[in-house]
Amino acid sequence: MGIRSFIFAERSDLHQQANKIFSADWPEFIFHDPVADQYMGRVREFFEDMSLLLVDGDDQIVAGGWGVPVRWDGTADKLPGGYDDALRQAVELHENGGRPDTLVIAAAQVRRDLQGQGLAAQMLRRLADAGEQAGLTRVIAPVRPTLKARYPLTPMGRFMTWTRPDGAPLDPWLRTHQRMGAHMLCPAERSMVMTGSVADWENWAGMAFPDSGSYVVPGALALVVIDQVHDLGELIEPNVWVQHR
Repeated sequence: MGIRSFIFAERSDLHQQANKIFSADWPEFIFHDPVADQYMGRVREFFEDMSLLLVDGDDQIVAGGWGVPVRWDGTADKLPGGYDDALRQAVELHENGGRPDTLVIAAAQVRRDLQGQGLAAQMLRRLADAGEQAGLTRVIAPVRPTLKARYPLTPMGRFMTWTRPDGAPLDPWLRTHQRMGAHMLCPAERSMVMTGSVADWENWAGMAFPDSGSYVVPGALALVVIDQVHDLGELIEPNVWVQHR
């Protein structure tokens, strides 16, 4: 398979295909993050060179990913709060004329029928290379573990320590990063926060929430908290910070 890399903005002819592919594997609630909504337009405008597509010889997208540049001193205490905070920091740094030194890989996804063929690692490498070309000396990522939704009651700090008999992480997405030489830093406890009315959440989750309380929702990495009195539902999702290179 002859794989070529393109900046997303350069291939407007593939945007419809990309939207179809990259929305297929995500639960609906993931698209309702108010912080991401606030910053995403400027992320696309300011950092288009860090949004990439991998395309085969037939102009079919096989993978995609994107990142944002932030300034980070290399210590766990000064990491962004997670995905949301990385977007905010990147946009504000750019608007204030600051100089970033770290690439945050915000997302990397392989087309469903091609998963397990090493394309995820290739996508991550291409993104890291793009960061290096932009003068970013560090690469980090708030990883959303694939299997965590099966264990929404388990704290992320515990989940990230679970291993297989061979010592590799239990989670396959964490394993992919580890095999590339990345190491886990710490949980990002408030990586994404999705909020909406109770009716919104019933629509997104495809289930009823008759009472106030905490609910297991398919696809969610943590419990969704429903407040019937204030007509509010909230999901605070943790991720795992990993560092490459």
